[in-house]
Amino acid sequence: MHLSDARTIPQLLADMARLGDHPAVVAAGTAVSYGELSERIAEAGRAYLAQGVGPGDRVGLWAPNRLDFILAMLGAQSVGAAVVPLNTRYTGHEAAMILRRSGASILVVADEFLGRRPLETLRAAAAEAVSDDAEEPGEVLPVPGLPAVRLVVRLDGTADEPGESSWKSFLAGGTGEEERFSAAAAAVQPDDVVDILYTSGTTGLPKGVMSAHRQTLGVARAWAAGAELSSGDRYAIVNPFFHGFGYKAGVIAALLAGATIYPVETFDASALLDLIQKERISVLPGVPTIFTSLLNHPELKSYDTSSLRFAIAGAATAPETLFRDMSEVLGFQTVAQAYGMTECVVATLSRPGESLEHAKQTTGPAVEGVEIRVADAGGNDLPVGEDGEILLRGDNVMLGYFDDPEATANAVDGEGWFHTGDIGRLDEHGCLKITDRLKDMFIVGGFNVYPAEIENVLRQHPAVNESAVVGVDDERMGSVGRAYVALLHDADPMPTADDLAAFCKTRLANYKVPRSFVIVNDFPRNSTGKVLKSKL
Repeated sequence: MHLSDARTIPQLLADMARLGDHPAVVAAGTAVSYGELSERIAEAGRAYLAQGVGPGDRVGLWAPNRLDFILAMLGAQSVGAAVVPLNTRYTGHEAAMILRRSGASILVVADEFLGRRPLETLRAAAAEAVSDDAEEPGEVLPVPGLPAVRLVVRLDGTADEPGESSWKSFLAGGTGEEERFSAAAAAVQPDDVVDILYTSGTTGLPKGVMSAHRQTLGVARAWAAGAELSSGDRYAIVNPFFHGFGYKAGVIAALLAGATIYPVETFDASALLDLIQKERISVLPGVPTIFTSLLNHPELKSYDTSSLRFAIAGAATAPETLFRDMSEVLGFQTVAQAYGMTECVVATLSRPGESLEHAKQTTGPAVEGVEIRVADAGGNDLPVGEDGEILLRGDNVMLGYFDDPEATANAVDGEGWFHTGDIGRLDEHGCLKITDRLKDMFIVGGFNVYPAEIENVLRQHPAVNESAVVGVDDERMGSVGRAYVALLHDADPMPTADDLAAFCKTRLANYKVPRSFVIVNDFPRNSTGKVLKSKL
């Protein structure tokens, strides 16, 4: 296993070019070699320079998992700009808010995905912010209401409005910029900002998390090392490219290892099983829903999944039997866990050779370059096995929140420790077990209740696929628990709310037992599959 030691995106491109004809990306039935990918990224970089994009500028990128996303992202980063990826499920209002807050000067956008036309929704939402005196007379903006955006590049079709360019025309505009591109790429430094990823906003207004080139590459290298990625791997990336999981632990990790990327634009269990069989996919991380969907596929036995080597499944919401089924039914050689968040995408990762049982229960020890503490409310270290807030420090923890020194100071203390807001404990091996989010905690009659504890109990019920517990107001107790439960489709018999309550009562103190149970088909989720408890 050889991983590039690049500390900037331009250095990574130079390493990629040396891999020549080895396939880098296979998308829509076409393979693009490492040599060709490196050149096509440079072509995009020259096009940005021709449009006046340079160091410190921000480029918005709103598109699903496809080759053009990789070209547009790495092209901007190779000339010193920072990329601001936008969630493909955003409404126009959400996208407008992030483009406004980031001050992005160019927006690269796909014309259509998930049955929506994002540019139309963005223009409609941004127009609501336009006042008659907000813009100079005669000034024509590509997105009225977003004066910082001076060019919209449409990845599909043609450009119809002033201030727009088609992707093809945009690339053609970079002809003759070869010397400037070489100089711009050589000037990029490891500490320059490479991306600003906005947090999902489940805790309020999204914050822009800034990372440097060395950090994004460091995160990817830690993940690639833990997954033992190599040039022989074929990596199906289902996790969205706009998210740290699909971008840093996905695209960048694969490129560092010389692996072959298979972008998965939309998840469909049958199509993914086809891809695994046809292309001999070896690496497939994802949220538990992906694996439960494959395991529940009625035709699973007719597919050959023997090529599968490595997976990471976030077990926080995983059914009790998931890891074993991934190993014994789908055939994964290694099923691991990792822990991270936008501010530090990979903080821990299961140890190589970890037993399935231990991997299921913990997210592994800290990766190289990251320190972990578990502390009480006073900031004092807690002993092994005791729950407290998880604090992180190290090279790959974010630079800070963009344009928000106050939020940065609230999150990172004077000694450089990032306060995650997550609750967990360390075991005797230094492996971390996540037990809950601080913000999810509710108080029943003066007692703290952590939803994850109840969800872990419900997971043990043979008919339960997944659950989410929230606190709801109660006149007498202050709060009480309500459990939303999704049952396995083939559960027999199907339990009632009373059955689930009785099950919990045998395993939990009375104040922890949910007062009510709601059976659901699925949960409201964000783009990465995380249940949105605020919606519940």
